[in-house]
Amino acid sequence: MARYLLDSNAYLNFRDNSKAIHKEAFEAITDAENILFVSLASLWEMAIKTANGKLPTYARLIASGPAFLEDSLRDSNFTFLPIALRHALAAAALPQHHRDPFDRMLIAQALDEGLILITNDRIFALYPGLQLLPA
Repeated sequence: MARYLLDSNAYLNFRDNSKAIHKEAFEAITDAENILFVSLASLWEMAIKTANGKLPTYARLIASGPAFLEDSLRDSNFTFLPIALRHALAAAALPQHHRDPFDRMLIAQALDEGLILITNDRIFALYPGLQLLPA
């Protein structure tokens, strides 16, 4: 059993059954023994992109409200990972390798919670101690 945190793109690719997702990531996500997390930071990022017209297929999902979205995650075997104060402080303390605040939050959460981060963002490898799995 392992614990994984999916970045926004990995989560969207998996939900869309995209063939773009890496085989090892797909196997990790579909292994019922693993615990899978989606961060509030990713959901926040998707909501902003949806509002800006960049993710139109998710407009209805986002507009359905928090309870529906949380139920949808749970039904898909994903656990919602809220942002705690310690995550915010850890994100602020990270080296400035990456300026995207959503990605910095995912890095901080993965490090703090001991999660393997599923992502294709190569700059994440600059953060010592961060365990990565290519998406």
